[in-house]
Amino acid sequence: MQRFPQHDLIAFLTWAGVTLVWAWFGAVFLLRKKPSGREETKRDRRSILGIVLQAAGFAFASGVHRPYFSSLFPMPAWLEVALGFGTVALAFGSTWFAVSAVNTLGQQWAYAARLVEGHQLVTAGPYSRVRNPIYSGMLGMFIATAIAVGRPSAFPLAFALFVAGTWIRIKSEEGLLRKQFGGQFNEYAGRVPAVLPRIFDPQ
Repeated sequence: MQRFPQHDLIAFLTWAGVTLVWAWFGAVFLLRKKPSGREETKRDRRSILGIVLQAAGFAFASGVHRPYFSSLFPMPAWLEVALGFGTVALAFGSTWFAVSAVNTLGQQWAYAARLVEGHQLVTAGPYSRVRNPIYSGMLGMFIATAIAVGRPSAFPLAFALFVAGTWIRIKSEEGLLRKQFGGQFNEYAGRVPAVLPRIFDPQ
């Protein structure tokens, strides 16, 4: 059995943990059956560009990788353990949050921005914390992936692509919701942040 130096073992376990969470993330979003029973009424195809840019961001974050099972940067072992644990916890928590959002949406969930017959403004569950919890989860997965395998030099471009794609998708989806629900959506948007939940909520 191959033996890893201490630092390499920590990096390997971090990579393995994030990879397992990615398998869960992928199973939920790629293998989920297409919702049926509700006819689509509106769609904003600009969101497809957002999907492409987000995917490119993830590709740069993971594809331009440093040597496998190596530390992000030189650090004491205790700090690397803490960072590794935090990275896997971030990936797990982010995926759980995104999956909860998908389950809350039910048949209204789709890859591209759209409205379906009888569409409702969902504000319960994860949507009571942020308006776009799936993208909150994807942001957490992006950061966890970059820490686990990415090169620091690739992070700025990867992050810029991911943020641009997320911004396009949010604008597309919320544009449809604002036209559909008007003041109801504006009131919701005024009290609930878009992606990052408030740590201290005065309410």
